[in-house]
Amino acid sequence: MAKSKKQVKVHPTNKRKLKRQNEEKELQELEKKASDPQTNSNCKLFSELPISTKTIEGLKRANFVELTDIQRKAIPLGLAKRDVLGAAKTGSGKTLAFLIPILEVLYRAKWNQEDGLGALVISPTRELAVQIFEVLKKIGKQHMLSAGLIIGGKDLNVEQERVAKMNILVATPGRLLQHMDQTAGFDCDNLQVLVLDEADRILDMGFQKELNAIVENLPKQRQTLLFSATQTKSVKDLARLSLRDPEYVAVHEKADHSTPQKLSQNFLVCELPKKLDILYSFIRTHLKSKIVVFISSCNQTRFVYEAFCKLHPGIPLLHLHGKQKQTKRVEIFRKYCSMANAVLFATDIAARGLDFPAVDWVIQLDCPEDADTYIHRVGRTARFDAAGSALMFLLPSEKEAMQAELAKKKVPVEEVKIRASKQQSIQNQLQSFCFQDPEIKYLGQKAFIAYMRSVYLQKNKDIFKVHELPAEQYAQSLGLPGAPKIKFVKASAAKEAQRAEAKAKQAVAADESSSEEEDSDDEEETAPTTKVTKPTSKIEKMFLRKNQNILSEHYNKLVDHEDDNDLLNNEAGEDDEFITIKRRDHKLESDEENEPMLPTSKRQLNLSKKELAKKQSKGERIIFDDEGKPHALYEMQDEASFLKAGDAATQKAKFLEEEGSVMKEADIEDKQVAKEKRREKRLAKKLREREQLENGDEAGAVLGGSSDESGDDMEEDESPSQGAGQKREPKWFEDDSSDEEESRKRAKLIEVEQPESIADQEALALRLLGAA
Repeated sequence: MAKSKKQVKVHPTNKRKLKRQNEEKELQELEKKASDPQTNSNCKLFSELPISTKTIEGLKRANFVELTDIQRKAIPLGLAKRDVLGAAKTGSGKTLAFLIPILEVLYRAKWNQEDGLGALVISPTRELAVQIFEVLKKIGKQHMLSAGLIIGGKDLNVEQERVAKMNILVATPGRLLQHMDQTAGFDCDNLQVLVLDEADRILDMGFQKELNAIVENLPKQRQTLLFSATQTKSVKDLARLSLRDPEYVAVHEKADHSTPQKLSQNFLVCELPKKLDILYSFIRTHLKSKIVVFISSCNQTRFVYEAFCKLHPGIPLLHLHGKQKQTKRVEIFRKYCSMANAVLFATDIAARGLDFPAVDWVIQLDCPEDADTYIHRVGRTARFDAAGSALMFLLPSEKEAMQAELAKKKVPVEEVKIRASKQQSIQNQLQSFCFQDPEIKYLGQKAFIAYMRSVYLQKNKDIFKVHELPAEQYAQSLGLPGAPKIKFVKASAAKEAQRAEAKAKQAVAADESSSEEEDSDDEEETAPTTKVTKPTSKIEKMFLRKNQNILSEHYNKLVDHEDDNDLLNNEAGEDDEFITIKRRDHKLESDEENEPMLPTSKRQLNLSKKELAKKQSKGERIIFDDEGKPHALYEMQDEASFLKAGDAATQKAKFLEEEGSVMKEADIEDKQVAKEKRREKRLAKKLREREQLENGDEAGAVLGGSSDESGDDMEEDESPSQGAGQKREPKWFEDDSSDEEESRKRAKLIEVEQPESIADQEALALRLLGAA
């Protein structure tokens, strides 16, 4: 028989050493391979990249195998710790292009909980932040790193307990800044990687203040990654983020179109009152499709959703906008992702980064703000080489300018026309809904105002012309009996008229200037020149108005009447001026603050006195110094003047000592007063006893005991002036007979000695009964 080989057992400590050595070798190899991004730019599979086995396993479980174009170029640069500006079409896989470098950079640095926050991902919307966090959980399961999601709409206290322990954070700008200001222990000094997803949206005016405040709290020595479908190249934006020689990765910059190739893009021209009719007809003919309808405002979105729910088009309806609570938004997002056929009415909150699976149609009911917004909206379909369709509704006044904007961005769109035979009018039904349901009518009014305001506030006035919109017809199409009054529409028309006049004046001025140049220089020197300065402020414009009675109150406050007063005084004569006393008309600041609030609107006119009193400012107590200047009752002291009297501890001890001595003196005085009161009571008590003895009230002493044995409470209630010996005054219902009866009772009292035996007591009882 063959001898069995001996099995060599390895000690556990040696196993740990071997494991550590293998990990060290792996990290060193990954660091060398990742340092040269050019050698890794030709990889086609994730397994070919210089990344750890833990990340590869997570990618396999999430079914990520092949690299997209943006991932092939951006991930090697991210692994090499370079700053990256990544621009690619929507649906091209930008999320993995920054999540994989985050995991690998922290893994190679041996990051753990004690090191604190290592990577920060900032997203413009909550839905996109939730989506990024879900992808991070899938691919990062094997890593020993903690990750957290901080967005608005959740409990701040729960987040504060955990945020300081996180290594990777996915956040929205507002909530992140709130934690930086309020959460104790939240430290970003060791941050390694900063990522801005949809960077162009975060860097614009909407998040400018928040982002500047966030960047001030971050270290400058970090890696920064910016990704978006429409990337910014502004030098100011890059300087704000302290980027160091960023690598610009634009995968589709040389492509013929900025949108996916398999995306069919069309637009139709229709009048504003016909929009909802065409949309309803479109939904009725596409009941087996998954559709996203983009609307410009939250109020419009809610009105269209509520109205179409009452119309019952035959397909599930959902709506998503910024005024919903966070839990509701997440619920709707997940519900729509799981549905095969549905219509989602949404604002631009759903236009960026969200991955809705298998969307067939993207309908833009309202014209997008610009070409970039159009690209992000249509990116919700035709994702990851899938096919999709997009349709945009344009008004006749928006057509030419919007086509020019899209042409600049290489966006091919074709015009289509709607068959009149397939259109259905829903105007009569909307009118009946508004008549029967006040809530629908109210939503319709809010939707009308919101749409007009959104058009009015748009920057590109070549596309958006609010004064050309048919307001009355649009209100009727919403089912309203009439158009609500809107002030800014009239203001826009006035501004347009002023612009036209200014252009005409500029043309005339140009002609006059050309004719003036032909005149001689001598004539120009001798001719008197009067410059007419245009008013620059509202106050100057107000003084130039002819009818000052309209603003008489404001005018009288602003106009200087000293000249008028001087003129009146001079007319009165020198003698009168000698006698008269001029008093300066002034108001204290406290008086101005405490003036009663005057009603400025119909709602305030209907308020009660209590409600008006609640809203107006509260009065403050003031004191006056020797010079007559008002001061607050309690004024804050600066630190320097406070420390002149010593530090806080010594001042506190001094204050307690002084107040303690005052309290002791007050205690002594209180004790003395109490002692005097007790002495006066005893004296009054003795006086009453003396009066009783003098009046011969001996029977009370025999039967009831002495007055010294009576309770103190009864004596305290009796006043000294009304003693037991004094005669009581009769009441209004009593007469003199009562006094006689009382004297008779007193006369019947018998003086006896104290009984000593039972026989004595029986004899006494018989005598008392006989007397009665």
